[in-house]
Amino acid sequence: MHTTETPTLFIGHTLPDGNQFDAWSNQPLLLSIEQGGMDWPSSCRNGTCRTCFSKLESGQVRYEIEWPGLSAEEKEDGYVLPCVAYPCSDVVLHAGD
Repeated sequence: MHTTETPTLFIGHTLPDGNQFDAWSNQPLLLSIEQGGMDWPSSCRNGTCRTCFSKLESGQVRYEIEWPGLSAEEKEDGYVLPCVAYPCSDVVLHAGD
């Protein structure tokens, strides 16, 4: 996304609590979750520590870093790192186990 583009507002939901948050296309999901007043596990905020590791139950995300701290299999299985994942649609995230 270019900085001159107007950000898109998507709707995010968290499971298992069912909370809703505004998910802006120009910021990582973790920041949107926190701005929505929710706590989400986090630490490094750069995609390496995996503290925020979550299952993307529905929706799509993109990354601005070349390779976040996920294996190819984890990405295929729908896992994301909200600290570096930007929404491309409405999303539903399930907190890591």
